[in-house]
Amino acid sequence: MVSYTPNLKDELRSTTCVTDRSYRKDRDMKPIFTVHAGEYLVGSYIEQKFKGYNVWVPSKDTGIDLLVTDKTNKKTVTLQVKFSKDFLVAHMAETFQAGLSACGWWTLNSTKLKQSKADLWIFVLHAFDQKNLQFIVIPPKELLKRLRSLHGNLKLFQTYLWVTKKNKCWETRGLKKKDQVLVANNLFSSPKRDFTKYLNNWDLLKKAK
Repeated sequence: MVSYTPNLKDELRSTTCVTDRSYRKDRDMKPIFTVHAGEYLVGSYIEQKFKGYNVWVPSKDTGIDLLVTDKTNKKTVTLQVKFSKDFLVAHMAETFQAGLSACGWWTLNSTKLKQSKADLWIFVLHAFDQKNLQFIVIPPKELLKRLRSLHGNLKLFQTYLWVTKKNKCWETRGLKKKDQVLVANNLFSSPKRDFTKYLNNWDLLKKAK
């Protein structure tokens, strides 16, 4: 495990492993570890908001992106992080701009969801307005159950998660245009598609262990 720090992203970029003493100085240097944008944003957020937690980066890929422990490092919660750029400003009609805060799109493998070792999956939406950072925090088994309820027993799920300026979160893949407009205007209703209870719900981090 590698401990997380606010400057980890810069540190990891400069961490290299050289096995050939005759390497040329102009040869590209590859980092031992890499931290993706979503992992960095989640780790940084947790360390800023939850002072009693430590965040760790696994040294190899096991399906766990981040490990969160209490201050004694005895209780642990494992996280899988999924990042999406915001599609709202560049890819969506003006009709949706006023009511929506951010819109993300992910492709999810049902087998990986089913077999996930992570306690929680966290979907990160970094809105075009960079001060607006949204997290959907959900256990993988619950996510798989909900996606199957909406889209059937697929191998790959294409899922859209939209966050409104009224702090509602909806899964909108397959919705007709008129229903999408209702979502943007906070007039839509569908318990199956309502993911609001997972929106920025960091209480699940405390309850996971």
